[in-house]
Amino acid sequence: MVDVLSVILRALTFVLLFQAAGVAIFFAVFERRLASCRGAVRRLGQAAALAAIALVAAHYALEAARMAGDLSGMWDPSLQGMVWHSSSRAAFTFRLAGLLLIAIGLQGGRGRWTIVAVIGSVIAILAFTLTGHTSVAAHRGALAALLMIHLLIVAFWFGALSPLYVASLRETPTRAFDIIERFTAVATWLVPVVLLAGFAIAVLLLPSVSALREPYGELLIAKVVGFALLMGLAAANKWRLGPALAHGTVQSGRRFRRAVAAEYVLIAAVLTITAVMTSFFSPEA
Repeated sequence: MVDVLSVILRALTFVLLFQAAGVAIFFAVFERRLASCRGAVRRLGQAAALAAIALVAAHYALEAARMAGDLSGMWDPSLQGMVWHSSSRAAFTFRLAGLLLIAIGLQGGRGRWTIVAVIGSVIAILAFTLTGHTSVAAHRGALAALLMIHLLIVAFWFGALSPLYVASLRETPTRAFDIIERFTAVATWLVPVVLLAGFAIAVLLLPSVSALREPYGELLIAKVVGFALLMGLAAANKWRLGPALAHGTVQSGRRFRRAVAAEYVLIAAVLTITAVMTSFFSPEA
């Protein structure tokens, strides 16, 4: 029961943290192109950051309960002390600090405040390199660099989906098409890097090809399948659904938003798989 609750909190934390970090990066890159939806995008990122802060704290408190195997462990000072002196403390601190900077930066508005939000995004993502399988592997330096590149791009992609959805509703058809076109132009170069970095991480982490038949490897394959589906949706948005928005028809807007919502669900599912992988399984097992 405690393990299930922990992985649920972990998955929700991943979703909200990546959304908040991604919105901050998207806002920094495309702020000048946003008109009617600028305030709504800032509020989306800020709300995600604040909700993520609460879930990060809840998940951290639950670590002691996992050690005890019962929720009563949350109130055990000795167990909480053990958690505090583990690698979880650094990751917890970085996540909280990063999310707080995102919330403050997006509240502040333009200019240097946007930079504060982006710095917060980098700090929040950096927390993932401080704990987990990559932090104790033989090639942890290379893995940390690859993981940062991989996760920052994933955050940008995931965090952009909500703003793009809102832009298709609130901006004029011409401006919405311009924002989407610019985003897909950037994403076209970045998305292949996600695949390459992920492949390199898998090569460095997995002891052999036979590990793909173990639970960790099977979940990794599920992530690859999810990525393939995402590439199909992204291609549809770039070549068909996005350009159709320029015509300003109600039907084209609905089709685009359905595709964006499907991308959001798929990435959230991939993040959930990641939460299960990192909670219960090891590439060496």
